[in-house]
Amino acid sequence: MTEAWIRSLVEAIHSSSTQTVIYLAGGASQAIAWLMSTPGASNTILEVLVPYSRTSMVQLLGKVPAQFTSQQTVEELALLAYNRALKLSKPGFPVLGVGFTGSLVSIHPKHGNHRFYLSTRTCDRLRTSNITLVKGMRTREEEDKLASHFMLKAIADACKVSASFTSDLHESEVLNEYEQSFDEDQELQQIIDGNICMKIYHFLQDAHIADTERKVILSGSFNPLHDGHVRLLEIASSICGDGLPCFEISAINADKPPLEVSEIKKRVEQFRKAGKTVIISNQPYFHKKAELFPGSAFVIGADTAARIVNPKYYGGDKRNMLDILIGCKMSGCMFLVGGRKVDGNFKVLEDLDIPEELKDMFVSIPEEKFRMDISSTEIRRNMGV
Repeated sequence: MTEAWIRSLVEAIHSSSTQTVIYLAGGASQAIAWLMSTPGASNTILEVLVPYSRTSMVQLLGKVPAQFTSQQTVEELALLAYNRALKLSKPGFPVLGVGFTGSLVSIHPKHGNHRFYLSTRTCDRLRTSNITLVKGMRTREEEDKLASHFMLKAIADACKVSASFTSDLHESEVLNEYEQSFDEDQELQQIIDGNICMKIYHFLQDAHIADTERKVILSGSFNPLHDGHVRLLEIASSICGDGLPCFEISAINADKPPLEVSEIKKRVEQFRKAGKTVIISNQPYFHKKAELFPGSAFVIGADTAARIVNPKYYGGDKRNMLDILIGCKMSGCMFLVGGRKVDGNFKVLEDLDIPEELKDMFVSIPEEKFRMDISSTEIRRNMGV
């Protein structure tokens, strides 16, 4: 039977709005059972992964770690979990990545210490702790239970839920804790550096719309944001039928240097004033955006659609283009295509040569519903910028 304080704490975690991905190996399994067996788990848990074998851990990390049970490894797990949570969460909800690695009692006696490392990552904080346990004092189940207590408390702390319990640590067992905080500038720099995949600014006032997991995304530089952008996304969202309207800016450009943090914040300010949701990502290519935003509808112009299906941009290899775009299709993504001027002529989706295998992935935005020829470039030119 679960102790009363554990159930009470798990219920409080599930009542928070934080959505969580957990990667763990080597212990703390009881914490997962407590979280999953208490009603409300779907409010909190997005995904749990147990990379228990050496091969599984190496594939997840993308390398062989210097030590499998270490501060560096657990912080990398927490960061991977945080990025995964960003991809799976609903816009406007805080996310949490949790990493755990342990070396606890096993069938074969261990030469080294019994110990575990635990790390949590949120948008503004990285917290890591570790404990070296007294060997021979507890069974495997008891060590796992102790580790589970600390994992539950770490999750509660990250969810800003009050957590207190009586530690079962021996007087010689010391909890070592480390913490690093990030401000907005540092978070944006981490996106530019490729450490985190995105940041969502949820300025939309209609909170209930954020309950949808699907996004309708208009990507661009938005320098500046103008009425055409806003109207296009509104029309596309009405055609799509559901999904949260989002603008998206990539901090990384395929042909230009990355945006400076100050420039990103300047452009974000436009969306705050307009009360619109904007995402800052680090992926300039649509097939990579599809990995970040599975199941989303991307709003594009006919000129962009023409580039997307042009083998020239896939090394001249049509088969490679089809494989990549079919992968986007398999992830549930689609393209809503608005008319744009191409080489001086106004073109719509029907004017383009879309491969048969991809036709159901592209949906036309009728010209009578939306046409605006002015661009951000023209606006800047008219402003003398």
